[in-house]
Amino acid sequence: MNNSLKPKQGETLDSIKDIRLFQAKNGYRFSVDALLLENFITASRLGKGMELGTGSGIISILLAQRLKDPEIMTVEIQKSLAERAKRNIILNGLEGRVEVLSKDMKALKTDFSTNSFDFVFSNPPFRKPKTGRMSIHEERAVARHEIEITLQELIETAAYLLKHSGKFYVIYHPFRLTELIEMLRRSRLEPKRMRFVHSRSGEEAKMVLIEAVKGSGIWLKIDPPLYLYEKGSQYSEELMAILDK
Repeated sequence: MNNSLKPKQGETLDSIKDIRLFQAKNGYRFSVDALLLENFITASRLGKGMELGTGSGIISILLAQRLKDPEIMTVEIQKSLAERAKRNIILNGLEGRVEVLSKDMKALKTDFSTNSFDFVFSNPPFRKPKTGRMSIHEERAVARHEIEITLQELIETAAYLLKHSGKFYVIYHPFRLTELIEMLRRSRLEPKRMRFVHSRSGEEAKMVLIEAVKGSGIWLKIDPPLYLYEKGSQYSEELMAILDK
């Protein structure tokens, strides 16, 4: 781990699990969504992976730390976030194992042939433009709203990059679940495993985790629900285990 790197003005240096991370004080900052998605990626054979929209790089960094073997490529359209992700990779000593491309993910077809990756994963923006409250900070706004890429474009990119039987992992919001499943299947990405995330028992789902397989047959496994809290603001045992892994 490189201890010579320092936070820049307007940044914080934070720790989560066994990594350290530079983040903007007022721009994009990771949330529990990223940790849940990283934990959900459980395939035993993961070779070459691509993260679509890496933000600060947290998911790819944690995944590289946990699984040791995969070679992970990431793409980030926002130059400020791409630069920060590169520094976070160096900070955690993962040069050569995680690489950041600073570009529009829609342009990846010019850099990679189809069927290039064993797995693709993303924590994409879930709100359409002009819906919900738009953050005044550009990093947050682009991360949460479909400003630079639509859901359809992201799924088509994932399908293009994946090998046959390759896996696509995504965390999304249930209010657009039917739309998401329709788009996945239209791109030959068949949902195979799904898990709903709830704040507490008895409350509606706040997020959904999906594993889809390119060119697979039709069957779907629904995992038990994941609850974030038990009593009041106390984290559930499972969430604590995820945070401590």
